Amino acid sequence: MRRHPVFVMVLLLLGAAWGLTQPLGKIAVTGGIHPVGILFWQLLIGAVILSAVARRGRRPLPRDGRQWALAALIAVIGTLLPQAASYTAIGHLPAGIVSMITALVPILALPMAVAAGLERATARRLTGLVLGLLGAALVALPGAGLPGGAARMWLLIAALAPAFYALEGTLVARIGTAGLDAIALVAGASAIGAVIALPIGLSMGVIPGVADLWSGAGAALVAMSVMHAVVYAGYLWLIGRAGSVFAAQVAYVVMIAGVFWSMLILGERYSALVWAALVAILAGLALVRPARRDGACDTAPAGT
Repeated sequence: MRRHPVFVMVLLLLGAAWGLTQPLGKIAVTGGIHPVGILFWQLLIGAVILSAVARRGRRPLPRDGRQWALAALIAVIGTLLPQAASYTAIGHLPAGIVSMITALVPILALPMAVAAGLERATARRLTGLVLGLLGAALVALPGAGLPGGAARMWLLIAALAPAFYALEGTLVARIGTAGLDAIALVAGASAIGAVIALPIGLSMGVIPGVADLWSGAGAALVAMSVMHAVVYAGYLWLIGRAGSVFAAQVAYVVMIAGVFWSMLILGERYSALVWAALVAILAGLALVRPARRDGACDTAPAGT
């Protein structure tokens, strides 16, 4: 595993920026922007940025029906459904808690990958699965201090996001990317997602106009959308330079950064149970990670 100081710095910067998107998302939601409106602008901005990156790198965008069908599948299960769940839940839960729940992707992906015959269930990895689920359960306990009597319901909705991301990763690992580069695939998926979200949002009257993007909530939405796309491209760059095993460690930084930024920007504070849950999830993530060589082919996190 290569640990060049530049790669370590890039890893920390990517994780810090990715973690910042959670409190920005909460600012957008609590500022009055509907999750569908957030999704439309996030996907549109992401499609523009990632398409430009793909073209600059001479990565072909989706062309034939098979490639566009895969992009549509990724748009639905890798962006629209999980992020709709995440943005809905974050309006009712602390952003730091949502960051912790979203970090469960590798933990929820393990049983899916084992069932699909893609991974082996070793004792170490099963221990990580148990620890990760234990961390999620600790957050749901009464002493965790979550707001409102319906907090457990919102936790379940938030958990749909990592479940869909895990399903997406398992499917892509199973069926491949139809010959597409990851950036080109997500650029196509973002474009399709924006096309799907637009009529839904217009029928509901929840798509913010361009002028609305200059407000506090709108500015948070734009910043979050740009950050998602740029960080995703940076993450793939890091995989190519330092290997997938090294780059995958960004998950730890993202979760810790999400909690830190939520405390700093939103003034969130957490109970002892929540901190215990954070430690359990971090330990679970460390244990479920497969022992792969650098450069192994991994599916990059979705949610762009």
